[in-house]
Amino acid sequence: MTGETSLSALLRSMDPELNVGDYVFCTVADGSHVQGVEVIGSFREREGLTVILERSQAQQLGLASDYVMAWITLTVHSSLAAVGLTAAFASALGQAGISCNVVAGFYHDHLFVGKDDALKAMTTLRALATNA
Repeated sequence: MTGETSLSALLRSMDPELNVGDYVFCTVADGSHVQGVEVIGSFREREGLTVILERSQAQQLGLASDYVMAWITLTVHSSLAAVGLTAAFASALGQAGISCNVVAGFYHDHLFVGKDDALKAMTTLRALATNA
C-alpha cells in the first residue's frame, strides 16, 4: 500500500497524536549497548549509533541525555516520496518557536519536540491541518 503524496491531502489529514512518555536521543558505540530495551528509532553516524529511547530505559542503561522530548506521530500514511510535508510542519513549528527533530517511518512521520512544548506543538499542528 502506497502512502499519500498530495501535500494538501497530507496536511488536512495529518491528525497528530501525542504519544505517552518522555523520550531522549542517546548515542552508543553499537546496538549491543541497548539490548533488552525497546529502541524507538536509531541511526548510524560516524561518531556512533544514535538511539531514541523512553527516558526511563535510557536511565536504566546509564545513558546520558540532556534534552527530554515528547513524541508526536502524524497518523496520516505519508509516502516517502511526498514533497513538502516536512517543510510545512517544520515551518509552522519554527514560527511558533518550537524545535523539532523528525524521523520518517514507512507509514508515518514522527516528530520529537521539547517536552514542555508538546501541547503548543499539538495546537500548532492542528491549526496547520485546519487551515490547509
